[in-house]
Amino acid sequence: MQLVWRKPNELPFSQSLTLPISDVKLNIAKGGDVVIRRATFRLYPKPIALKKLFYARKLHKDLYNAAIANRKTQYEKFGHSVNYLEQQNSLPAFKEVWPEYKQLGSHTLQATLKRVDLAYQSFFKGLRGRPKFKSIRHYSGWSYPDKAGWKIHTTGDNGYLELTDLKLSIQMRGKTRTWGTPTTCTIVYRHGKWYASITVECTPVRETGNGAIGLDFGVYHAVAMSDGKTIENPKFLAKTIEKIRQVSKQKSRRRAPNFKKKVKASKRWKKAAKKVSKLHTKVANQRRDWVHKVAAQIVSCHSMVATEELNLKGMTKKAKKGNKRKQQKTGLNRSMLDVGIGMLTSAIEYKLQEVDGFLVKVPTKKVKPSQTCPNCHYQKKKDLSERIHQCSECGYQCDRDVAASQVMVSYALGTSAFNRGCQTSTSTPQATGGWGQVWLWKRQKPQSS
Repeated sequence: MQLVWRKPNELPFSQSLTLPISDVKLNIAKGGDVVIRRATFRLYPKPIALKKLFYARKLHKDLYNAAIANRKTQYEKFGHSVNYLEQQNSLPAFKEVWPEYKQLGSHTLQATLKRVDLAYQSFFKGLRGRPKFKSIRHYSGWSYPDKAGWKIHTTGDNGYLELTDLKLSIQMRGKTRTWGTPTTCTIVYRHGKWYASITVECTPVRETGNGAIGLDFGVYHAVAMSDGKTIENPKFLAKTIEKIRQVSKQKSRRRAPNFKKKVKASKRWKKAAKKVSKLHTKVANQRRDWVHKVAAQIVSCHSMVATEELNLKGMTKKAKKGNKRKQQKTGLNRSMLDVGIGMLTSAIEYKLQEVDGFLVKVPTKKVKPSQTCPNCHYQKKKDLSERIHQCSECGYQCDRDVAASQVMVSYALGTSAFNRGCQTSTSTPQATGGWGQVWLWKRQKPQSS
């Protein structure tokens, strides 16, 4: 089957909505360029290794706070702005004063200093607030920015992680879809468990079809497709919210920590806090698993996907003070975030890039998919309570969300999508500087005075 891309005025609007599923032939995508993917493994350290991991995490946290204190003091008292290279060059002298840091790899210490530099670069560009000191509770772990200091013994299915600087060999469990050449490793401590997050250079292979489809995300239907199919909202958080409220109520009755008054948390408070964290982790894992399964199912049959260009940050803002419908707005925001629309869109986007597919984001304000009839172009405003689209001009009737998805795929078929390559209408994030910037600095010759 060959797709013929026409403009809407060259073909009746209703005939360019969907492609027959029977004509879609699965083919294995050709191996493309090498891409970077992240694989996360659960670590199972023994008691001796556990002590070393906690101690290394504490040392990296202290180095992070010391780097922030150094920048703050130098600027406030001497008017000198400290950069990354200056702090990196002072590491040998720092190790002489604090000999316990000699056991840690030099590249891991440089990566911790780079975290501080990235935080300040984001602050200077107005992307976040001023960097603050971190307690051990809010410091997750450390990174190995290259292949030095660690080795991994696996083919993508379980295995062992060897940390040569700490002289540890830790069993790990996990499975990846595509394995390749490991490049970096980040040790993470989250919710009482240790993880190894590893970036891998690989060439993913994925099956796809030649079809095009439109997707409309929402709360009533999680996903409505232009072929008439819908995926219901799993409501993972809504099904667990009552348990979370009960445990949170128990937590609020315990003695909470107060660092200003130097009050330690009670054991019962810590126990209740672990229960709350465990429930939230379960909901997040369920949502992540559901997102990847749905994205893989969509990409397996369609190489072109059309969605709305949504401003999720603006849509999920808090209600203004004095708003009479504050509770309704809070509930709506919770339901939208429970679906994971942004996560699902990102998953579909990178899976499409693996098969040289296209993700077209339809401008919502220009096209108005929810107000447009997919059969005759007639536009009419609808209330949120109207779940059925029934055109007063041509009499076309179908589900409201399905009609919106049909409008989106029609708009996408009328665009020159083949000229876009793998480009989408998403905005590129603002860069705050990375290791490439550091290597560029190092290659620059010092200017003679």
